Amino acid sequence: MSLDLKKTGILFEELIKVMATLRQDGGCPWDKEQTHRSLRQYLLEETYEVLECLDTSDRTELAKELGDLLLQIVFHAQIANEQGHFNIDTILANINKKLIDRHPHVFADDYVETAKDQEKNWERLKKKEGRNSVLEGVPGEMPGLARAYRLQQKASAVGFDWPDIKGAWDKFYEELKEFQEAISEQDKQAVELEYGDILFALCNIGRFIDVNPEDALRQTNAKFIRRFSAIEEHFKSSGRDIRKAKLEEMDAIWERVKTEEK
Repeated sequence: MSLDLKKTGILFEELIKVMATLRQDGGCPWDKEQTHRSLRQYLLEETYEVLECLDTSDRTELAKELGDLLLQIVFHAQIANEQGHFNIDTILANINKKLIDRHPHVFADDYVETAKDQEKNWERLKKKEGRNSVLEGVPGEMPGLARAYRLQQKASAVGFDWPDIKGAWDKFYEELKEFQEAISEQDKQAVELEYGDILFALCNIGRFIDVNPEDALRQTNAKFIRRFSAIEEHFKSSGRDIRKAKLEEMDAIWERVKTEEK
């Protein structure tokens, strides 16, 4: 699709004006009450709804949900502008400069051959901007699996990595053995820590085979909901209480649904 930048500019300006109107006297009482902190849950919610559209390849809904996510950015920019901290221009100028500065192979004389080389170059440029650690910038509030995956990616970008997947597998089996030992010793704290180590090691295997664990688990969750809902529907349609069914019967329905999905 062709892009009319003039029209884009008009639409973006309209969104900013609408948001400002909602926050003004005579605007929306709910919008006027919101703060950076109160909007946190909605920013997360809109992000997850975008991810759901990506998982289901629903392009129509994706366009809508991306709009909702963009609204969150404009909302925060309006609040910051009212408080005299920054405005939408500051946000746009910052991201434009960052993209240009971190792509010297496109906008300057640097040379990058592969995407992997660019990942390493990106981390090197961030260090030049004043960061003390390559691990900075990975939010502490990210879901655990997603954060583990990102931390491993960043460490790998500076060479802290095995040369191939064999090292990742060896580490996984090492952690699995320690987990089993902790269970046999009935050390609850150690069990929790070792279980975390297993998940971390499994994330690393995912990185080597280019499978994001958060994405994979989200798809598995959706698959579980779909199949279990089919089991519930089976008993509901026959007028039976699922809580009184035997595991073998439920498992048989599960396997039937699984086969039908293939």
